[in-house]
Amino acid sequence: MLQVAGFLDNSTVNGKGLRSVLFVSGCNHNCIGCHNKDMQDFNYGDRVSLDHILNRIQHNIPLISGVTFSGGEPFEQAQPLTTLAKKIKDKGLNLWCYTGYTYEEILQSNNRDKLNLLKQIDVLIDGKFNDKLKDDACKYVGSTNQRIIDVKESLKLEKIITLKEV
Repeated sequence: MLQVAGFLDNSTVNGKGLRSVLFVSGCNHNCIGCHNKDMQDFNYGDRVSLDHILNRIQHNIPLISGVTFSGGEPFEQAQPLTTLAKKIKDKGLNLWCYTGYTYEEILQSNNRDKLNLLKQIDVLIDGKFNDKLKDDACKYVGSTNQRIIDVKESLKLEKIITLKEV
């Protein structure tokens, strides 16, 4: 079960291509200017089964090319999201994830659940939203401090590989 704040069947602004977007509830980052402020509450939204979410995603195939996890903070529900992520990957879809944590913080956390989720993600948009660095011209990020990271290459090369052309 996941605490879900919302779901978009299709979106073009939450990652490359047409994709479904899962918004999870709960976030402790409390970023000033957060556009999903209500979703910071860990009790916001509804408890939803992973099977229900996966069925909804499956109904959007073959229109979508991937799924995006957003929130709230996906890494606060890392264990069930890892299970869902594996099922999404089995469907041949790519996975993007927005997080207020930095890539380095996730790696250094030594939290098995967070590390397992990271390994399932193709593209990570990391870092807290910074209202002072807000830039509406940046595609897929809310502020210029956030990075668009190729997770698979970064893990393989043991250094951060950012995507310039997305």
